[in-house]
Formats: sequence, C-alpha cells, structure tokens
Amino acid sequence: MSDLWTTIAAERGALVNDLANLTPSQWDTPSLCRGWTVHDIVAHLSATAALNPATFLLGMAKAGFSFDKFTAGQIAKHRGTDPAATLNEFRGLQNSTSAPPGPKASWLGEVVVHGADVRRPLGIPHTYPPGAVRQVIDFYKGSNMLIGSKRRIAGLACYATDHDWQHGAGEKVEGPLLSLLLAMTGREVACDDLTGPGVATLRSRCATK
Repeated sequence: MSDLWTTIAAERGALVNDLANLTPSQWDTPSLCRGWTVHDIVAHLSATAALNPATFLLGMAKAGFSFDKFTAGQIAKHRGTDPAATLNEFRGLQNSTSAPPGPKASWLGEVVVHGADVRRPLGIPHTYPPGAVRQVIDFYKGSNMLIGSKRRIAGLACYATDHDWQHGAGEKVEGPLLSLLLAMTGREVACDDLTGPGVATLRSRCATK
C-alpha cells in the first residue's frame, strides 16, 4: 500500500505541475471524459482524494444513491472560484491517503486515466510509470464497475506493442499499453492509436457507456 500511495502522490504532483500555467481557455477544454472539462476533472480528483468510506456513503445517501448526481455534486463542491483555487486544493491533497470504498487499484486508476483525460487534449506529454499503467489495466480488464471495461473488450485479443502484456481472445487489437487502457475505459480517441481487426468493434463500444 505504501508503494501505491507513493505512486499516486507522485502522479498527482506531476499533474499539478503540468497544469500550473494553463490559460483560462485551456481550463475550459473538453477532457476525454465525456461532459467534463479540464477544470471539472481536477475538481473530481480533489473530491476523490478528500473522501473516505463514511463521507462517501453519506454523500450517496444525500444524492438518493444516484452516482451521477453524487459525482456532479462533488465536482461543484470542489470546483473553486477560479482554476487557481481548484488547482491549489488539489495540490494540498497530493499526499492524501483517503479514498472512497473500492478496490485499491481504482484509486491509482483515477489519477492515471484522468491524468490522460486532461493531458491528451491539451497536448501535454507525460511518461507514466509502466508498472502503474499495468496495474491499472490489469484491474480494469476484469471489472465492469461503473465504466464497463470488461464488457468493452469482451471477445477481443488485446496486445500491447510497448510492453509484454496481452489479454483475451478473438479479433486482435494492438497498440501502446496506455492507449489500450484508455480505450477499454471508454476513451474513443485512443482507438486512433490502435490497429487490428478488432479496433472497429472497440471503437463502437467506446461510443456508448
């Protein structure tokens, strides 16, 4: 667990640094996460880092156990008066070891996937720790929790071209490990990085939740 939190803290810090000098219009850029801007993503990451099992369950109850309503409320709560305030809160939560209930790998997945959600449309390069990406993709390949990754890659044979990683059987899909992760979590643009007869199927599945 200590290694996990060390990686999470490092990735949070790297993201803060990458976003420190954005222009106001860049903060309003649509992220890869449908319906959320870059500003929304940072507020969401702060919300995740500030929650614990008790506050998560209380918040869900207040939202009528609607996850979408709960998430929207959390973004509004942690979205500051301006982007600088939102980023400053996220910076203060860099070393937080608090999280909602759920699989440990999902907490790492939050910062890896959402980090790419904002960096890619902004054109900001970042090298993610290969072990972290692998840990996250190994979690999502077998999970339908919230985003349906397991269903999205069903019947497909996924192969990483930059790491020794593969999963599944069927029509082949290959490309960078991070791009496979983003595609299986519903980021359609990541399919542009992939090749193989199964890409069309994966792309069509990315178009729906």
